[in-house]
Amino acid sequence: MYCKKVTALLLSLSLTAGLCACGQKSLGAEIEETTSAVADAEEKAYIEETLNLANNTDLTWTYNTDADAWVMSIVSAVVYPELPDQQGVSVCIPGAYVTGIDTDRDNSADVTSREAGEEAVSGSLVIDYEAQITSTNGQTYTAATAPVILNTGAAGYGSQMNSLASTTYASDGYINVSCGNRGKQDTATDEDRNTYYTGDAPSCLVDQKNAARFIKYNILLGNLPGSVNYMVSTGGSGGGAHAVMFAVTSNDPDFYDYEIAAGAVGIYYTEDGGYSTAVTIGGTDYEISDGAWGCIAYSPITSLAEADMAMAFEYDLDAEYGFSTPFQAQLAEYLSAAYMEYINEQNLSVNESDVGFDLNGDGDLEDSVALTIEYDPEAYPETNGYYGTYLDLYLAEFTANLQWYVDSLDYTEGWTWFDADGNALTDEEVAAMTVQDKAEAFLEGRYAKSSTGGMGGGMMAGGMDGKGDTEFDPEQLPERADGQMPDWKDGQMDRGNGGGNHEMIVGTPDAGTTQAAGSSVDSNNYATYEEMVEAYRTDIESIQAGDQYGNNLVELYNPLNYIGAEDAENPTWVRMLCGAAEGDISMLNSLNLQIAMLNAGIDATIEWQWDGGHVPSEVLGDSFSLYVDQMYGEYVNGAAAITKAAAEPQTVNGTATEATGTDLTGWVSYEDGTVSFSLADAAAYRTAGASKAIPGFDAIDYGQEDYVFGTKEQDARHWDSVLLEIFETYADTLAPLFNSGAEQ
Repeated sequence: MYCKKVTALLLSLSLTAGLCACGQKSLGAEIEETTSAVADAEEKAYIEETLNLANNTDLTWTYNTDADAWVMSIVSAVVYPELPDQQGVSVCIPGAYVTGIDTDRDNSADVTSREAGEEAVSGSLVIDYEAQITSTNGQTYTAATAPVILNTGAAGYGSQMNSLASTTYASDGYINVSCGNRGKQDTATDEDRNTYYTGDAPSCLVDQKNAARFIKYNILLGNLPGSVNYMVSTGGSGGGAHAVMFAVTSNDPDFYDYEIAAGAVGIYYTEDGGYSTAVTIGGTDYEISDGAWGCIAYSPITSLAEADMAMAFEYDLDAEYGFSTPFQAQLAEYLSAAYMEYINEQNLSVNESDVGFDLNGDGDLEDSVALTIEYDPEAYPETNGYYGTYLDLYLAEFTANLQWYVDSLDYTEGWTWFDADGNALTDEEVAAMTVQDKAEAFLEGRYAKSSTGGMGGGMMAGGMDGKGDTEFDPEQLPERADGQMPDWKDGQMDRGNGGGNHEMIVGTPDAGTTQAAGSSVDSNNYATYEEMVEAYRTDIESIQAGDQYGNNLVELYNPLNYIGAEDAENPTWVRMLCGAAEGDISMLNSLNLQIAMLNAGIDATIEWQWDGGHVPSEVLGDSFSLYVDQMYGEYVNGAAAITKAAAEPQTVNGTATEATGTDLTGWVSYEDGTVSFSLADAAAYRTAGASKAIPGFDAIDYGQEDYVFGTKEQDARHWDSVLLEIFETYADTLAPLFNSGAEQ
């Protein structure tokens, strides 16, 4: 056992040196002299002994023949779980990295994969550090260099039950981690059998951080394969938000108190009142980070702190949009003005070379451009007066993403293409289509996507690996818009369908419903405007007073507060993929995250998929593993440079009987292979295609994300101080409109 630990530590240390040689900050296994002794050495020793997998007699491994992978039984990631069913962890290990299972602690394999069958085997892994796996994209990994994928659940910021890790990434050589987490509206029972609320911020994130510490600790011990330096966080919707927050709050002290309270490994109080982030192995201290090297987030609904303003502003860019009530329309106007002020106060700028756009129109990409929003209602009536370099960047991102899409249509598989009369093309006609032909057909909606296996989009999207365990898997989502986009009539959204913009009566906070865009009732919780404002005032005062550690939970859950912050470690790269037609959060939120990340030196990309809804699938030759392998090739010394495989154009038409695509020609022009549209067109597409309320979260009533900021006494609190200021400042205008009925 000692030899196994020494081997793992040496490999980890050599990898750390290699990563640092690339100019990146180490995320783990770095030897460091501690400046102060741990306050409770016995507690530290107890935690490290308890969370050492070699000491876990209940640990079992099950071999999956189809995937050639070993799946670890669920174990606790912490010593003091509040909700044990939500604070566990499971790992899937590619079979090539494992010689077998050591059942009698003699460091040799007693049960091999061939002998295991599908029965759970008790014991420890015997790891083969010489074995190699070449991914489907051509990147080569070993048991010491393999990326570790941390799946951040937290759909809708809710709880995630412990589940067995999926075998999804085994063929690519990755270590796949599934962890549970506490979430909004969870309850627990104290020692006096009283029920209390728990799971509010930052519990979801803390549980994921604790799982990361647990995994990295056991990698250093030699109990698990994988690299402590190459952890990648990923998730969708609320999980996407946490994937981003996990990455950008890496090793930030703001979260240490919460981690210590749960009994996490590698984080302890010191005698001088500080923190130690090291574990002791063989008498030597090794640093453990709770953070990420990279992140792939699908529809990250963050940051909530600016969500109301951003979404209202994006809808208000469409001068033709009709709000459901006078109150919504007036509130959106005030929020839009507040958003302009907010952005301009940030003093934002971006290097043209980082984003790839000539924002100042001087013909080069050599400048740093200040990003501002300007207002002139007479000169820009089509966008309700708003314009400026910030919106130039927004439009450039939208245009570039649609251009990529139409240029990549040779990667379509199984689509059915139609002519202008609605007739399906013959196989010969499909084989003869050029990229330009497909682009025109796509923009005119003359196609039907293939319907593949997997679950539909949405916050609960996931993949099944045949063992009954569910987990978010972007590569198993269907390549279609079913259930993600509303119906269309003459280029306009049909508000009468089931797409989310129909009449919905909002329930009480306990019901957890979200205000719908089509609602003619501004609030079902408050009889008067004054009552609502007072509720906001009371809740916000309690949040600003701080929690048990003195933290404002809204500020703690704002990733923009941590990107590039002095105390946090930056991830190396982040990719955010959003559906351009989704209504769960504004596209401006991911834009703001990208701007902040680029300015902090993070390789950050955003992709807005024009036909994608909430948590879109990977399409047109892209994949999760392709991007991980490409980043590994770019940032790790000696790794292969990975390029996307060439397309194999479709030669056989699909079998759909009618076109189901969206006609984009009312917004988009296509000439000489180039797409173009105006800012007003982009805004009109957003308001027609998105499927949730405006304003989006806290503005009208208790929305789903409000439950993130509850207390032990109440499951939800209002939190948006900008809204409160608007309610108080413009009470004379807003109060008469409140619950006054739909606009005539």
